[in-house]
Amino acid sequence: MADETEIPQGQSAYRRLLDEIRSGALSPGARLREIELAERLGISRTPVREAIRQLESDGLVAHLPRQGATIRSLDHAEVVELYEMRAVLEGTAARLAARAASNIELTELASLNSELAAAPAGAQAREINRIFHRTLIEAARNRFLIKAMSALQKTLLILGPTTLAEPERAASAVSEHAAVLDALLARDGAGAEAAMRVHVEAALSARIRGMRGRDLPMEDEA
Repeated sequence: MADETEIPQGQSAYRRLLDEIRSGALSPGARLREIELAERLGISRTPVREAIRQLESDGLVAHLPRQGATIRSLDHAEVVELYEMRAVLEGTAARLAARAASNIELTELASLNSELAAAPAGAQAREINRIFHRTLIEAARNRFLIKAMSALQKTLLILGPTTLAEPERAASAVSEHAAVLDALLARDGAGAEAAMRVHVEAALSARIRGMRGRDLPMEDEA
């Protein structure tokens, strides 16, 4: 019976910690102390340990000398590499979606972008943007691409809150999405891929500006 109760607790703890990484409540370099987390989450140390192991498997947690389990930090080169892979995967998704997306999915994408344009910068914009990108990736109809993108998105969580917290970036993202949508509606795969790559490159530029502004620690300096 103990295992049956601890397995869902471990998954629940994992999801809660993942949400805290996504929101920035757990930032790069933050230490994950089992006792403190168990008390805060109201569970025993065993499911907390399980959650930390899963985060480590995802590449979100590292064990550092004299510090123990900590949220990983990414250096400049790693951030660039992540966004390069994001450009490849989401660019491919846009190209495939131009061929495979249904009219209903294209209408949904247009509706989501309109919602994003009207949303205040911050958490609400982040959630709408997340759904927009998820909808587009699913519209590509490629299970292996979806799996690869899911793994990449988990690593991107280390970077913390969305760049859409900046009003100017949010407005630019809406315009960039619109360019992708225009190509999708025209069933122009090459155009959709090119527009998505422009969007991801703009997101990278905003991310690098944000990192410099917050003076985030680099992993090789930890």
